[in-house]
Amino acid sequence: MATYKKRGYKPKTKEEKEEVLEQHSTTAEVFNTLDDKASKTEEWAVRNQNYIMIAVGAIAVVVLGYLGYNKFVAEPKASEAMNEMFQAQKYFDQAVNGTAKDSLYTLALNGGEGKFGFLDITNEYSGTPAANLANYYAGMAYLNLKDYKNAIKYLSEFSSDDVMLGPIAKGGIGDAFVQLNQPEDALGYYEEAANMNTNDYTTPMYLFKAANVAMKLGKTEKALENYKRIKDEFSTSSEASNIDVFIGRAEASL
Repeated sequence: MATYKKRGYKPKTKEEKEEVLEQHSTTAEVFNTLDDKASKTEEWAVRNQNYIMIAVGAIAVVVLGYLGYNKFVAEPKASEAMNEMFQAQKYFDQAVNGTAKDSLYTLALNGGEGKFGFLDITNEYSGTPAANLANYYAGMAYLNLKDYKNAIKYLSEFSSDDVMLGPIAKGGIGDAFVQLNQPEDALGYYEEAANMNTNDYTTPMYLFKAANVAMKLGKTEKALENYKRIKDEFSTSSEASNIDVFIGRAEASL
């Protein structure tokens, strides 16, 4: 390193002086460039501060709006929907457990005593948990009323991870397709219901229904597989009580 670059050193020759001037010029140019960029950035911020404030404000409005909607609109609406569904639920339970089933299922669907039915709940409170549950009940009511197309429509709109309700909804669609003489569709929904949430009630029930439909379709190996699964995995279920008979029939058909 040259000695004239040391602190406190004063250039003596003409060449050293020119080099020092050149370095100062380069440094000044760098700082001028940085200052110029900073000034331009500052000028841009000043010119566009209204837009910046609007953008920040818009984001804040969206966030606060979402929180406010959940707190003051969505939650009260969901609670109101559940309260409105009470009478329809009562009609449905009476239909399941009593007589005059058709009229009670109809009341559950359309409402009575000035209260909403399940169909009203699905329309008026769309997007709420109550509306989702109303789709299930509407579908099952239509299934019991032998309106199989509407049963499929509403049960297809229902979504749940519940161990029982989820498989039963899928199985209900399978039942409707059986009644509509669409066994291929029924088989698919029975298998989906059987495998959706494994448990000792719905799984063997829909495995058995799937196996029976598979036998009618000539899919004997698939039927045998489902019968054997009932015997091996769900030996205490009601479907397993005579399962050896069905296994024997399937094996004889191979």
